[in-house]
Amino acid sequence: MSGGVDSSVAAALLAERLGPDRVVGATLKLWGGSSDSGCCSVADVEDARRVADQLGLVHRVFNFTEEFDRRVVSPYVEGHAAGRTPNPCIECNRHLKFDRLFDRARALGFDAVATGHHARRATTVDGSHRLLRGADPAKDQSYVLSMLGQDQLARSLFPVGELTKAQVRAEATRLGLRTADKPDSQEVCFIRSDEGRRGFLGERLPLHDGRLVDHASGEDLGPVAAVELVTVGQRRGMGHGHDGRRRYVTAVDVPTRRVRVGPPEAADSPGVDLHTVTWVDADAGRRSPFAAVAQCSAHGRPAGCTVRPVGDGTLSVTFDAPQRRIAPGQTVALYDAAEPDRVVGSGIAA
Repeated sequence: MSGGVDSSVAAALLAERLGPDRVVGATLKLWGGSSDSGCCSVADVEDARRVADQLGLVHRVFNFTEEFDRRVVSPYVEGHAAGRTPNPCIECNRHLKFDRLFDRARALGFDAVATGHHARRATTVDGSHRLLRGADPAKDQSYVLSMLGQDQLARSLFPVGELTKAQVRAEATRLGLRTADKPDSQEVCFIRSDEGRRGFLGERLPLHDGRLVDHASGEDLGPVAAVELVTVGQRRGMGHGHDGRRRYVTAVDVPTRRVRVGPPEAADSPGVDLHTVTWVDADAGRRSPFAAVAQCSAHGRPAGCTVRPVGDGTLSVTFDAPQRRIAPGQTVALYDAAEPDRVVGSGIAA
């Protein structure tokens, strides 16, 4: 229970279905610093506790701050120092919510872990599990769960996955939950709104000014502040070319403090290589090549592609049509081409 409306309603639905004596509310204390957003603030923990009390549930807080710093925050800082753009929410799911919490739940004798994610789980006749997009396309969170495997799915429940966000809020209102009208979290939970990414990273690594250079000619185009904060595909702050068109980042080289930029077509790429590959559908990983649909951000537009294993557990993804370059460190979720609501796996852009 993060203190938001989705996990509040997920807990309520389970309590109605199973009885409050078979459900325990668990809130994770992840970030040891100050926070004013996401699921890490003191107010969020208090909201979760009070909702659990209203539902008649035992509520527990598990302190995973040390592992969160090691598995999520430190890699986030190190990634930016190297010119990568990590996805901390996916890494939190990978290492904390669907690993560390699962271990704790198993040790305490629980059968499953339920979350408020807008995604669906289906079980086939042979007992394998499928991860599907949530019923509300605008709130679908299957992308941030695309790193799950069969072991995690076997013990996962997504009670609000069949509901739209409007239905979730209506259910919260019916139950009189204090979180019914609470806004959705939009930012990285450990970065305060008053400091932003620059303030957070600036306290943890040196930020260097650099130079913008033309992607083709190498012509120097002027200064850029903090190359560690620039992302491949970015257009904000990159100015315009001689032809008046906006420029996009095509590459970031932190050691030389150079950011390559070019027109929109230069920012497109025919494909991407993936590492840290995980499979929801193990059979997909044994096919070579296979058609898929790639989604390169939480709410990105899905793109048709062909996936080919290239050895050492890595994948080569070739898009049916060129797509905006994917920043190294970002996760690419792969969906079944014939059933585009079904996740088959994911990997991290090299």
